[in-house]
Amino acid sequence: MSTEMPQPQTNGTGPAVTPPAPDTKPGAAKPGRTTPTQGGLTPKQRTALILAGSVALLIVAGLIVFGVFLVNNPAQASVWRDVFIIFMALEMIVIGAALVILMIQLAALINLLKNEVRPILEATQETLNTVRGTTIFLSENLTEPIVKLNAYVAGLSKIVETVSSLGNIFRRL
Repeated sequence: MSTEMPQPQTNGTGPAVTPPAPDTKPGAAKPGRTTPTQGGLTPKQRTALILAGSVALLIVAGLIVFGVFLVNNPAQASVWRDVFIIFMALEMIVIGAALVILMIQLAALINLLKNEVRPILEATQETLNTVRGTTIFLSENLTEPIVKLNAYVAGLSKIVETVSSLGNIFRRL
């Protein structure tokens, strides 16, 4: 590792730029990267976690204050109750519509499976049976005769070899 100082570089359009000095410590953090703290969170994650906890705590405190306000003002409580009931009714309408749409989509899926996927599967099964029949036909009418022919040729060659070796024996005598 060199201990020379980095030389300024120019790009031709502006002042000289000095590159950053190399880290001299092993394991030193690279610039622009955040290192995890002791708990395994980066500082950015820790800040977001604290912020989310604070917002949740403020919401709970607000709900408690709102509840105390409603207990002390029954007229306001009845208005808020009515608004809440209307909101729940609207929510039930939306959920009902979503269920109807879900049932329609389910019916469309069942229709797709019955009328489009089943014929494709049947055609695939028919093709498979055709391929199976072709394979059996080729095996019986092409492969078996060739194997038998090779067996006859091998037997004939052994006979010729035996006869020729017998001829050599009689010539020596």
